Amino acid sequence: MSANTIIDKAPLGALIRYTDGSPKPPARFTKKLASWERSNGVGRLVKKEPQRPYPTWTAPASFTLHEGNFSSDGVILVTIMRSHSADSRLVFEVIEEPKVGQVRVLLDFGGNTELLHLAVSVNAAELWIAKEGYRSARFEIVGAENDDGAGEAAIAA
Repeated sequence: MSANTIIDKAPLGALIRYTDGSPKPPARFTKKLASWERSNGVGRLVKKEPQRPYPTWTAPASFTLHEGNFSSDGVILVTIMRSHSADSRLVFEVIEEPKVGQVRVLLDFGGNTELLHLAVSVNAAELWIAKEGYRSARFEIVGAENDDGAGEAAIAA
């Protein structure tokens, strides 16, 4: 599917696979392998951004995937995020959607919503927010989006 389809239909928290269709080179070709890995991977959908007009140009709609963290002794040192624009030539596939009952921990800023964490339960989401200290985070229960906002709750730290 195209990047536009991901922007239009994939829910926050979905696992997305992307590929350029080329075969994976052997591990002994490290530069070719590194290049291939930039165009082929998996990430969790954490943000969608609409088209943004600027005085001299218009930025296309885009989405951001969280591909992983590098940590040491339980401290995250580097977070790998990769953004793709709506005009990307890559092929995308939703390989897993969040399960009903999971809880999205969300942060709203600049007119956009970003997924901070996908928890297994409300209690786990509340503990994660308390531990991480996001004062303006809110959570949303997956599957309750169509219940007139009944699945949303604001969390005060």
